[in-house]
Amino acid sequence: QVQLVESGGGLVQPGGSLRLSCAASGSIFRINAMGWYRQAPGKQRELVAAITTGLRTNYADSVKGRFTISRDSAKNTVYLQMNSLKPEDTAVYYCNVDGITAATYSSFTSWGPGTQVTVSS
Repeated sequence: QVQLVESGGGLVQPGGSLRLSCAASGSIFRINAMGWYRQAPGKQRELVAAITTGLRTNYADSVKGRFTISRDSAKNTVYLQMNSLKPEDTAVYYCNVDGITAATYSSFTSWGPGTQVTVSS
């Protein structure tokens, strides 16, 4: 079983910055892709950014140039640096990790519990 612990959410004014972190622990043989999704009230969950083992990144058009995803493979941790935040970035942000378990060498997909990001003056 793989557990994800997220941190870094909160309230910030428009134009401000936040950094989200997500650490994975448990029966992990290998982590492949790591990413961040978000869900605003009344909307579907959407991909914000993702990063592969080879450090290829993918961003939603709405966050390109403002958000940066990175990972520390030694710590099984993924980060999301969010700059120039806008009110429309307000949402619950969820960490997502895909990989292979150490116990059975089967694939897994895990989600974090979510962390609230609110952008408001």
